[in-house]
Amino acid sequence: MSARPRPVPPPFDPQPRLLGPSLSLRPLRAEDFEPLVAVASDPELWAQHPDPQRAEPEIFRQRFFEPGLASGGALLICERRTGAVIGSSRYYDWDPQAEEVAIGYTFLARSHWGSGANGELKALMLRYAFRWAQAVWFHVGAENLRSRKAVEKLGAELVRMVPTPVNGQLVDYCHYRLRPSEARYAGGGQTVGA
Repeated sequence: MSARPRPVPPPFDPQPRLLGPSLSLRPLRAEDFEPLVAVASDPELWAQHPDPQRAEPEIFRQRFFEPGLASGGALLICERRTGAVIGSSRYYDWDPQAEEVAIGYTFLARSHWGSGANGELKALMLRYAFRWAQAVWFHVGAENLRSRKAVEKLGAELVRMVPTPVNGQLVDYCHYRLRPSEARYAGGGQTVGA
């Protein structure tokens, strides 16, 4: 009597539809520019970011939105109850051999800071990623203390600092790694249509 073969999981899709208790994530589309730039135009969102000019609509389009569309991994974040656009995030650098992926390019409207939305967002994205990945990476500007604290709160370990070109200048980026056994997050959620 032979053992049943294990089912082969579907390939990693960097643009899943994810639903949490209060958030929904879906692939970013070209028509999302206006509602997303309305959120991104708040300079406070980018105050600690290596590219603080992203609050300017045309720079946001050129340096964030269009590259996000082209990446094939950008997600739009909406309030589940109202459908209101509140931010964006992205899967990138999927390496099927190493079973690693990065999560980043994340921002949320200030109205959702301290509300638990970031924790729910990361829980949704991590639970999905860990179906395929043995490690998730976060690349955070060294001066972006708010984002660094959020990543450390998840249990991610600072592995290295990497000088990274940003608009013609080298900026130190912290590379954090999170493995499934180290992850500290809560919240439910589901993948839709994956």
